[in-house]
Amino acid sequence: MDVCLAIKQRLEELGLEQRDLATAAKVTESYISQLLTGKKLPPEPGRTDIYEKIGKFLKLPSGKLSKLADQQRRDVLKRNLDEPPKPLLKELRELVLRKCVPAKEKQIRVIFEKQPFGELERLVTQKLLDVVKTVAKSELESETWLRSVARLGGRSYESMRVSILEFLDTEIFSVSSENCVSFLDPLVESWDIDLATFSMEIVLNRRLIPGYARTFEFVEREPAGVEQEPGLTDFLKQSVNGGATEEEIQFLRRLRFKGKHPTPLYYYRELQNLRDPLHFREHPETSPRKRRLSDKVQKEMQLDSRKIAIQRWAKNKTAAQKKK
Repeated sequence: MDVCLAIKQRLEELGLEQRDLATAAKVTESYISQLLTGKKLPPEPGRTDIYEKIGKFLKLPSGKLSKLADQQRRDVLKRNLDEPPKPLLKELRELVLRKCVPAKEKQIRVIFEKQPFGELERLVTQKLLDVVKTVAKSELESETWLRSVARLGGRSYESMRVSILEFLDTEIFSVSSENCVSFLDPLVESWDIDLATFSMEIVLNRRLIPGYARTFEFVEREPAGVEQEPGLTDFLKQSVNGGATEEEIQFLRRLRFKGKHPTPLYYYRELQNLRDPLHFREHPETSPRKRRLSDKVQKEMQLDSRKIAIQRWAKNKTAAQKKK
């Protein structure tokens, strides 16, 4: 059974109409009609909240509609695997190029035209889609935000909500002209990319999106701007640092503490532990003498552990006798 048939059967059982379902799901009646007649592929469960709302309204077990939709989409995907991917819409390519910063637009356009639907074009387009989808999904339940976006396009709240649900379900190969007009154009202000490192910066509409700048890195970098712990600074100023080497200092600087700030004494002990060869395993081909020394150390540690346990037991026993 597919998800559309399950919904229709449940509507008949409860004596409800499609408009009732549309109201509960906060979408248009036209969208529900196209969904139930198979004109629209059921959206991917992880990208929409419609199955949760419909299931609650129809009093269905939690997750049932999502499982049916997921299986139906898998079947459709299997049938379409042999079909070659369609190129990007001409409108989408022009929109992407128009949003590029002016200093790079000409260079990027040449690359796009030499390599139609190549790696760079797919990378940039996919990242723009990902960013706008993330924003749209986070604001899906915000009626104020949806109405603001709807006003920009001269549409109703319900119509805009339907558009967002459809947009969240699109892939790079299935972006429509409506998606470009409704979301990519008004939400994306500009984008820039460093062709050497593929670091990408996307600037979104400041009036609609808080924290409008997004930066993506594709190279590994050391954390920048990390302040040195005051305890380490004090330790390095003292004579007890034992002439720590640059390699040892870098090791101490890389130590991270969540909500804690170590004292200079901690760094002194950490440095001694780092220098003590007994705290590190030897190579398997270590000489027999060193292996015997390592065994001796382990035995001493075991004896110390037993002594501590006996002392703790005796202390607890004395306390219990005094209490009696």
